Amino acid sequence: MPMKAVIIDDEKRTRELIAKLIDSFDLGIQTFPIGENVSSGLKAIEDIEPDIVFLDIQMPDGTGFDLLKMIPQKSFEVIFITAHEEFAIKAIKFSALDYILKPIDPEELKKSIQKAVESIDHKKEETQFEALQLNMQPTQKRRLVLKTQESVHVVELDKIIRCEADRNYTSFYLVDHKKILVSKTLKDYETLLSGYNFIRVQQSHLINLDYVDRYDKAHGGSVVMKDGSEVPLSPNKRDMFFKILENM
Repeated sequence: MPMKAVIIDDEKRTRELIAKLIDSFDLGIQTFPIGENVSSGLKAIEDIEPDIVFLDIQMPDGTGFDLLKMIPQKSFEVIFITAHEEFAIKAIKFSALDYILKPIDPEELKKSIQKAVESIDHKKEETQFEALQLNMQPTQKRRLVLKTQESVHVVELDKIIRCEADRNYTSFYLVDHKKILVSKTLKDYETLLSGYNFIRVQQSHLINLDYVDRYDKAHGGSVVMKDGSEVPLSPNKRDMFFKILENM
């Protein structure tokens, strides 16, 4: 039985383009480019029971997030469709969900579909969508969704002390002494957390400046965090680090 994908976007040409591209990938996915707004998109999901939903963010009668709130049991993968809306994209990334940008890039679309297909049989976590709703509200604290092999963690940024690279994995050290290991690179998180008081002080270390206790000159120089952990400070990061501290 082929997988089914519902495409919800207020632009007919975008729906038809995505459907045409998916058909050309020959991935065994049946496409339904029939949702033009929140109400028709909701009906399409209820009638078709898709495996994948491509969901526009801004539509005439609401947003894609509004539509998701109306579906209590989300038994499908979601790939958001959006123009370059920085705030929405950040919220999606923080929530460990996927998106494609307009204009549609065929290779990016194919990668997103392949990731979705790999995740279809996995248990869907409502916590991700709850985190997304909070991350879309400017007055709320940012929540970072961290997915491990065993579970999904939703962590407030001000509870993260530091992050440490381990090849293609990243360990998160939290205020409650919890350690969470995720299969994404430190570079991914450096980019995501820039602008939220996190800086990379060494190739393998990203720290939350709110938890810096002191700088220790011994052993080549290290940053001592409030939990007692010591993080090496790269020589080429020293000027930047001390300048930031002076301005705090």
